[in-house]
Amino acid sequence: MTDGSNMYRYVEIRLADGSTTKVRVGRDLWKSVEAGDRIVKRPGADPVKE
Repeated sequence: MTDGSNMYRYVEIRLADGSTTKVRVGRDLWKSVEAGDRIVKRPGADPVKE
């Protein structure tokens, strides 16, 4: 039985230049985002919904 420690959640992000990338996010952010939400990642900090 797994303990969930290997559960990774990724969101696909469209950047300002139109390219896309996948970013690993925490469970709380994963449960709160919906298509069209804006996510900001500042240096040294976790991604957050804005």
